[in-house]
Amino acid sequence: MLQEFEQVALVVNVPAYGFVVGDVGTVVDITRNCEGITVEFFNFAGETIAIVPLHQSDVRLLGVSEVMHARSILPTP
Repeated sequence: MLQEFEQVALVVNVPAYGFVVGDVGTVVDITRNCEGITVEFFNFAGETIAIVPLHQSDVRLLGVSEVMHARSILPTP
C-alpha cells in the first residue's frame, strides 16, 4: 500500500499533463478509500510542474536498481 511522500513512477501515460510511463512524482495525498491518490511532479530545480489526481493502479513504487532520467515535457522548437 502506498503512503504519502513516497516516490512513484507512472505505469500509464497522462497526456493531459504531458507525462509518460516512467515519469516520477511524489504521493502527496491518499483518498479515504485508498483508491485515489494525488501525485506532485517536480522539475530538477524542485519547482512543482503539476499536481495530478490518479488511481493507485496508475503508479508503482520505485525499485532500488532504477535510475532517474531527464527529459523535457515542453515541445522543442
